[in-house]
Amino acid sequence: MAETPTHTLRIKQVRCHTHQAPLLRPFVTAARRTVAVEYVVAEVELADGVVSQGSAAETVAVTGESAATIRESISGPLREVLEGASGTLEELSARISGALEGATSAKSAVDVALFDALGRSTGEPLVSLLGGGSGAAGELGSMVNDMTVSLESPKTMAIHAREAAEAGYHILKIKLGRDIDEDRRRLEAVLDAVPHARLRLDANQGWDVAGAVSMIQGLESAGLPVDLVEQPVAAADIAGLAEVRRNVSTPIMADESIWSAADAKRIIDLEGADLLNIKLAKTGGLLEALRIANIAEAAGLECMVGSMMEPRISISAAAQLAIAHPAVTMIDLDAPEWFTSDLPAGGFEQRGGVLQLLGGHGLGLDILSPDQDSSADPTGN
Repeated sequence: MAETPTHTLRIKQVRCHTHQAPLLRPFVTAARRTVAVEYVVAEVELADGVVSQGSAAETVAVTGESAATIRESISGPLREVLEGASGTLEELSARISGALEGATSAKSAVDVALFDALGRSTGEPLVSLLGGGSGAAGELGSMVNDMTVSLESPKTMAIHAREAAEAGYHILKIKLGRDIDEDRRRLEAVLDAVPHARLRLDANQGWDVAGAVSMIQGLESAGLPVDLVEQPVAAADIAGLAEVRRNVSTPIMADESIWSAADAKRIIDLEGADLLNIKLAKTGGLLEALRIANIAEAAGLECMVGSMMEPRISISAAAQLAIAHPAVTMIDLDAPEWFTSDLPAGGFEQRGGVLQLLGGHGLGLDILSPDQDSSADPTGN
C-alpha cells in the first residue's frame, strides 16, 4: 500500500501556458471525436528555483473542462491557494482539493507538477516517490501497453487493428458503444484482421443493461479472446453495472463511474465491477489515485491506469503511478502514439507495445517551454 512522501515544499509561483497538438488520425469514441488536442501545462516554481510541470488536456465531454476553464482554474483559485504556501504534498493537495469544485483535470495538472517538483528537488524519479522501483532505468520498470482502435466503420477499424498488430501491439482496446448490431460487425472485422490479438472492449457507457448482457454472452459463447469489457452502461448506473457483472463471466471494468476513492468503495461494496480504471484527469491528481489503488488492493481487485487523449507530461505521471503500485496490472496509455509531436523529450519510451520508463528526476521530462509545439497564450496565464 503506497504512502505519501513527507518532504516540505515552498511554492514561489504557479503559472500556465497552452499548447495545440494535432493527431495523426481522428480519435473516436461513443462520446466524442477528436482531431487535435488543446492542453494546458501547469508550471510550479519553488522558492529554491526548481521548476516543474504537469498538464491537463481539454476534455469537455468527460470532465466538462475546456482549455479556457483549465487555464482559469490554474491561474485563478489554484494559484491563489498555492503561491507563497509551504507544506507536504498531503497538505498542498488539500489546498488544491478545497480551492474549487470539480476542475479535476486542472487540479491534476497542478498536483502532478508538485510531485515533479519534489522529484526534481530530491533527485528521485516519481515512481520512487510513489513507492516503486529505484535506481537505473531498467529497474524503474516497464509494462505492456495496449493500442486503441477508435470507433469507426468495420473496414476502417480492421485496417487500424492490423497496423497496430504490425507495430507490435498484441493487446487492442476496441472502442464500441453506438449500436449493438454494428458493434458486432466491427468486432468481427477486427478479429478477421488480427485473429491472434487480445481484446479489451470499451463501450464508453453506450449500451443498456440488457444489450450489454446479450452482447457479452454472445462473445463468450463464440469463445472470442476478450479480456474485459469496460464501462458497458451509464456511469451513474452502478446497479446496472452490477447486474451486467452478475450475468456474464467476462471481467467488467468501471471507468467513468470512478472519480474518487469514495466512488471506488461504493462500486466494490455493491460488487459492481471486477476491475477499476484509474485516470488522473478524473481523480484530480496522484494522491486520490493512490487512495483508489489502495482501496482496490485491500479488496483484492486489480486496476488499470488509463488516460484520455493526453500529452506526454500527463502520460509520464500515469505510467509511473501504474508501475509503482502493486494493484495496477494493466495500462491504457497509448495516447502519445496518436500525437504528431513527441515533445517534451524523456520520461518513457514505447516500443513494440511495451512502455519503458527512462529514469530522470520527477517525471523525467524536459521542461516544455511556451513556444514549443504550441499556440501559446502570450500572457502566460
